[in-house]
Amino acid sequence: MNAPMSLSAARGRVLPFSEKEKTEEESGTLESSLLQLIDDNRRSSLQLREKTERSRKEAIRHAARTADLLVKAVNGGVEECFVNEKRIESEIRNLAVTVAKFGKQTDQWLAVTHAVNSAVKEIGDFENWMKTMEFDCKKITAAIRNIHEDQ
Repeated sequence: MNAPMSLSAARGRVLPFSEKEKTEEESGTLESSLLQLIDDNRRSSLQLREKTERSRKEAIRHAARTADLLVKAVNGGVEECFVNEKRIESEIRNLAVTVAKFGKQTDQWLAVTHAVNSAVKEIGDFENWMKTMEFDCKKITAAIRNIHEDQ
């Protein structure tokens, strides 16, 4: 007869007499219940696998999005620092030019003040020479008067 085989018979186990008396209906019900349980288990395992895979893919998407946002945030700060660095370097170059210009101007002022100082010294020297000459002239004039009066 082509009756469905029970699980225990399918495994080659010899059943005791009391179990052999079970009707094929009970055996079919047990088998169908076990097959239903196996099928339910497979279905729930498959659903769990699919849900796990979806969750994994979603987690990867979220991680990639987070990484992109972090990179943008860091790059934004780096870009701002780079722009500020270029601006500072430009200001340094401008200040160096201005300092050189002021250095030249200071040198010119020093040259002018040295020239004025030398001129003032020369005027002072000339004034002293003039006083000396005036004193000498007065002495000579006094000596000539004395000589003239004595005669």
